[in-house]
Amino acid sequence: MINPSSLRCDGCGQLADPTHIARRLRRLEWATRFRPVHIQALLLSGVCPQRDREFLYSPGLLIDGEARNILQAVQVSTEGKSREAFLTEFQKLGLMLTYVLECPLVDLSAKGAAEAFQNQLPSAVARIRRSLKPKRVFLISPHLAPLAEVLHQGNLGCPVFPEGGGVFLPSGNPAESEIQELRSALAGVHA
Repeated sequence: MINPSSLRCDGCGQLADPTHIARRLRRLEWATRFRPVHIQALLLSGVCPQRDREFLYSPGLLIDGEARNILQAVQVSTEGKSREAFLTEFQKLGLMLTYVLECPLVDLSAKGAAEAFQNQLPSAVARIRRSLKPKRVFLISPHLAPLAEVLHQGNLGCPVFPEGGGVFLPSGNPAESEIQELRSALAGVHA
């Protein structure tokens, strides 16, 4: 019999027990519900957050962290709206958020994170190119800074932004100017 803890998760490449797989499937279900038919802009982040309230597509009422920053950048207000209402608005803009590592990291060391990204990057690129098929990709995570050049040169089948390399929202707690930079770049999506 195969030991479940020896199986690798296809969303992050980490060793996964049944609880890990169940959480991943739950996040996939949440995100798929608000996936646009045609993805105008794929917002590619590094690592799926640990807490559900930082995961944009979770059904909870609280929203925090990267999810809050993204909604602020795309000017989708949560004020007085249900989660479903503002996620539907996000979806209608043709936006989708996904991660290179679709699960939170277990090994948070720099070496562990670097290995996880290097191992999972080919799968993430294939998923973007074959399944998601966005018109544009926006790199929005400081975790992606070391991979930005590879992602810009990779065959994603669409343009990758920011154009000069690097990433949007390069700090964990972005300044208003960083949010404005992403907002300005995304304005071109609907122009």
